[in-house]
Amino acid sequence: MKTSGLLNSMSGGATRKASRATGLLAMIAMTALLSSPAAEISLAPKTGQRYALVPGVVIDCSPASTRAYIGSPSIAVLPNGDYVASHDFFGPGSSNNRTAVFRSGDRGKLWKKVAEIEGQWWSTLFVHRAALYLLGTSREYGDVVIRRSRDEGETWTTPTNQATGRLRDDGQYHCAPTPLLEHRGRLWRGIERREPPTGWGVNFRAGMMSARVDADLIDSASWTFSNFLPGDTNWLGGGFGGWLEGNAVATRDGRLLDILRVDTPGCPEKAALVQISSDGRVAVLDTPQRFIDFPGGAKKFTIRYDAASEHYWSLATVTESLPRGSAAVKRPAGIRNTLALTCSSDLIRWEVRRILLHHPDTLSHGFQYVDWLFDGDDLIAVCRTAFDDQGGQRAQFPRRQFPHLPPVCQIPLPEARRLQTFRIKSGLTRRLCFHPERTAPLPD
Repeated sequence: MKTSGLLNSMSGGATRKASRATGLLAMIAMTALLSSPAAEISLAPKTGQRYALVPGVVIDCSPASTRAYIGSPSIAVLPNGDYVASHDFFGPGSSNNRTAVFRSGDRGKLWKKVAEIEGQWWSTLFVHRAALYLLGTSREYGDVVIRRSRDEGETWTTPTNQATGRLRDDGQYHCAPTPLLEHRGRLWRGIERREPPTGWGVNFRAGMMSARVDADLIDSASWTFSNFLPGDTNWLGGGFGGWLEGNAVATRDGRLLDILRVDTPGCPEKAALVQISSDGRVAVLDTPQRFIDFPGGAKKFTIRYDAASEHYWSLATVTESLPRGSAAVKRPAGIRNTLALTCSSDLIRWEVRRILLHHPDTLSHGFQYVDWLFDGDDLIAVCRTAFDDQGGQRAQFPRRQFPHLPPVCQIPLPEARRLQTFRIKSGLTRRLCFHPERTAPLPD
C-alpha cells in the first residue's frame, strides 16, 4: 500500500475513535496539533482507500504483511523551500540496505516519491551549499557512505570507492538521523562503531566525524574521525546497557559535545555527554556531568539550538516510569507512546515543555525516532509511529499510561507503523499550528 498527500483536520472536543482498523502503515505525515486537552481527529480517505485516524499527510506506508517496516525518518529543506524526507526499511521482510526519498513542493501537503536507493541505511538528509546529501551506512552495520544530489533528490552519486562517497570501508558502523552541525568552520556528525562485532548497544563505541565546510564531502580524504570510545557496563551503578545515536551539539562556550542516547534498566532516562576535541580527533568522557537526566534519553532524539529563544530543543519519546505486571516491558527503551517537546538552557537540566502526542496503550502504539528542523518560524518534523495492522497483526510495543500529563491530544489510534511530519511554531514554543493561519496558544 502506497499513499501520498493526505491531510487531516483537528478541532476541540472529545476524541473520536476510528470506525475500523486499517493496515499496518509506515508513513510520513504533516500533522495538525491544537492545544485542547483532547481533540477530534479525522483524516479524509483517498479514493478507494481508508485510513486510521492519524494526524498528518500520508507519504508512504508499508503493510505488516510485507514484514518490512519503515525506520530512520529524516527531513531537509531545499534552497527553493521544498521539503525532502527519507526513510529506510527494516525487519525480516527487508534487505536492511534500502532508503526511499520523497519531495514536497507545497510545504508538506502533497508528497512524491523521487528515489529509492539500495546500499543506503540509517541515514541523515542535509543540505549544504545548495546540494542535498544522504549520510549513513551502506547497510546494517555497514560502511560509512555519503551520496550527493544536485537535482532535488531524484538522482544520487554512487559511493563505489573512497573518492565517490565510501568514507570508511571497514564496516560495523552504526548511526541514525541525527544533526549535521556546522560549527567553527566544520560540519560535525555523531557516529558509532560496533566492536567487537556482536550484539546491540553494549559493544557500541561513541565517536564523531567531521569535515571542513568548504571540502568535497564525497571524498573520504575530507573527513576526520575521532577515536571510538567504548562504554563500560559498570557505569550508572551497573545499569549502563550501551550508548548510541549521538547528537553533535555546540555548547554556549563553543565546546563540542556528542550527546548520546543511553540504554538503562529504569528511570529517570539518561543521556551521555562525550567531549570532542576542537580538531575532531579525540573523544573523551571527562565533562563535569558525564551522564544527565534526559526525558526520552533511552530512545533516539534530536537536539537543535534556537537562537531566538536561546534554548536547546528536542522532540523526544519520554517515559516517566516503568509499568508493572508480567506483560510489561522492563526497560524504558521499549516504552514509546508519548512524544514531548523538551528544552534546556544549558544542556544539563532538561524539562518537558509540552506533551505533543500520547496514547495510553504502549504495547502496540509508539511515536518515535523523530527528526526535525527549524523552517523560519516553524518547526517541522518526521516521526515513525506504530498502530494496528489491517489484518489484525500488531507491532508489539509495551504498555504505559500518563494519566496526569495534559497532552495536546490523546489519540486512540489502531496500531500501525507510520512515519509522519508535523509543524509547530518555534521561538518560545507558545503556539502549535495546523496551518499557519490557524493557531492555538500554548499555556505558559
